Amino acid sequence: MKPPSLTLGIEEEYQIIDPQTRELTSYITQMLQEDHLVIAQVKPELHQSIVEVGTVVCKTPAEVRAELVKLRRDVSGLAAKNGLRIAAAGTHPFSSWTQQEITPLERYLGVRKDMGELAQRLLIFGTHVHIGIEDRGFLIDALNVSRYFLPHLLCLSTSSPFWMGRSTGLKSYRSVVFRGFPRTGVPRALRSWSEYTELVEVLSRTQCIPDGSKIWWDVRPNWSYPTLEFRVCDVCTRVDEAVCVAAIIQAVVAKLWRLRRDNLSFRVYPAEFIEENKWRAVRYGLDGQLIDFGKGIELPARELVRELLEWFIGDVVDELGSRKEVEYAYRILEEGSSADRQLATYKRTGDFKAVVDQLIAETAEGL
Repeated sequence: MKPPSLTLGIEEEYQIIDPQTRELTSYITQMLQEDHLVIAQVKPELHQSIVEVGTVVCKTPAEVRAELVKLRRDVSGLAAKNGLRIAAAGTHPFSSWTQQEITPLERYLGVRKDMGELAQRLLIFGTHVHIGIEDRGFLIDALNVSRYFLPHLLCLSTSSPFWMGRSTGLKSYRSVVFRGFPRTGVPRALRSWSEYTELVEVLSRTQCIPDGSKIWWDVRPNWSYPTLEFRVCDVCTRVDEAVCVAAIIQAVVAKLWRLRRDNLSFRVYPAEFIEENKWRAVRYGLDGQLIDFGKGIELPARELVRELLEWFIGDVVDELGSRKEVEYAYRILEEGSSADRQLATYKRTGDFKAVVDQLIAETAEGL
């Protein structure tokens, strides 16, 4: 069996911000009309105040970094033409979802019609990482095992502690908002590719979904490309964080391939177990405890993330040439995630606008 290509692609969703009020502002339609040079990789989203970008297919995390820097720079330039800024965080600290305009394209008006108020409320921003896996049997195996690490990834990427001008007490409020949609969360383990296609076929035939793109699990086989798509993460505020998370995910899949090649395996855990750890990641992020289900005990989240970095993927990162990018995770473990930094700024200033200013600055770091 041929090894997977392990190509990388990232999609990021940014907030379009008015720097005077620090509020979200509806601008994506004008942005897309203004400049056709970067249009191929810049897309609208459900709300007019969201802009989504997608990298080209990359081979290494270093290539991903170059792409993300370019895309953030391009989008920042488009926004700046109208005096606006972009910020990367899973939720806006204080703008209200009730005030946002839905993007007037058939696809999004359809979502609003299907989901009602839930679509209006979906004012959230994520990072999606695609890993190229051409063999469908291995893709399903990789999905089943990699679910275990979804809470670890979320801990590193939490960036949504605020909602409508309130401190929620959670590190990833985005995860809670998205949970209102059907077909979300940690998927159950699948027996085969045919079981997955049968599920999509039944849901399509009975008018639940048009196709597999409307299955919004935290990790899913992408319906259009031969990739395993990880969707659990809040959008990463700093480019370094996004590249780090992508590099870790690529290394996890590379390690799973190596285990399979050598006829070894990693235990597949029930979705209910993983959901418990995900809830802890949503609530406490890196400051909480995760359950080590192998040992049946709670351990500090930071300790289990270190175990992922050192014990699980430590022996594949040099082969992938991504040690530098993966080891940025140690900085996140030390300084906290974007959510932790936002909470610290709010505690210091008592001002949500100061939080937005920090997000704008960090989003532009290294551009």
